[in-house]
Amino acid sequence: MKIVEGGVTAPQGFLAQGVVAEVKKKDKKDVAIIYSGKPCNAAAVSTTNRVRAACVDLTREHLHNGRAQAVVVNSGNANACTGEQGMADARRMAELTAKPLNIKTEDVLVASTGVIGVHMPMERIEAGIKEAADSLSVDGGHNAALAIMTTDLQIKEIAVEINIQDKPVRIGAMAKGSGMIHPNMATMLAFITTDAAISSNCLAKMLKDSSNQSYNMISVDRDTSTNDMAVIMANGLAGNPVIKDENSDNYKQLKQALDFINIYLAKMIARDGEGATHLIEVQVVNAADEDTARIIARSITSSNLVKAAVFGKDANWGRILCAAGYSGAEFAVDKVDIYLGQQKVAENGMGLIFNEQKALEELEQETVVIKVDLKTGNYQATAWGCDLTYEYVSINADYRT
Repeated sequence: MKIVEGGVTAPQGFLAQGVVAEVKKKDKKDVAIIYSGKPCNAAAVSTTNRVRAACVDLTREHLHNGRAQAVVVNSGNANACTGEQGMADARRMAELTAKPLNIKTEDVLVASTGVIGVHMPMERIEAGIKEAADSLSVDGGHNAALAIMTTDLQIKEIAVEINIQDKPVRIGAMAKGSGMIHPNMATMLAFITTDAAISSNCLAKMLKDSSNQSYNMISVDRDTSTNDMAVIMANGLAGNPVIKDENSDNYKQLKQALDFINIYLAKMIARDGEGATHLIEVQVVNAADEDTARIIARSITSSNLVKAAVFGKDANWGRILCAAGYSGAEFAVDKVDIYLGQQKVAENGMGLIFNEQKALEELEQETVVIKVDLKTGNYQATAWGCDLTYEYVSINADYRT
């Protein structure tokens, strides 16, 4: 596997563009389109929040047949809690995208991100969609990735190439997210393209399983968004034998590449958490089963007290054990060892005398690694988060304005 340039347009047959439509700000790209010249098998995972944006429901509706050919995305306005008008606006976005591309409206998926409870400025959205559709190009992937950002400080895109039975296959992706990040069987916004030939059923399973190992293992602030969505489109232009069996070597090879893409983007999202100064990586090892490891790892990355301790460079291992304890998972407290990087700070569920200076040095790293050894089995899981800073409060205190 090798990393290649191009993001979502790296795979054959995909074009994209991102433009300034002034949805919320006058100087920011905020409308994007990703398009495949050939119809794609497609799948998505989306938010489990009962309060869902109109675009989430519309995309689910359009994916009933497992097919799509384009995605239209806007930032600056979530189109959530906007009633019948919100759904009408989401449908209009799909129609406006389909017409110049000469494709079916139901083959357009819609995503939005931004402020909740505000109606879409459809005149500006319409102009943006027209401009993006008229200027789609292989070079437009970077602009599209810029257009989906909100409070993100870093653009998030990547592409890789693998060989499946001597056929070069590419996967490209872009994502956004830095606040309101606590996915649950969903993501933030992520858009993945591939020229692999794969059945829609295999594609849906692959995306769901990969999301569970990546996006569903991150937390910035314990808030699950109304708009979380990950979409994947596969147009088959790589010409590999169609992947129809989830137990095949070809499936496993493509899944490995997709996992790499999604974990890379998930870690970028966690590190780019609003106001964050550190990425936190929590490794839970030697658990009795995978669910136990996952639940405990996510609980620790979600703990505001653990996040604050990392920000303050305080080797407060008690907060880590506490977060494991209220996770709901069953484990033997009196067997747990805790490490900050290489420095053991707790043993058998109790404190021990440790080198405070070495612990401080681990907490000063760009990525702070917390390892929790349950010593009860052979399963493990990794989750990612970020520290909680003064800047997070500042950003979210005036987000709407």
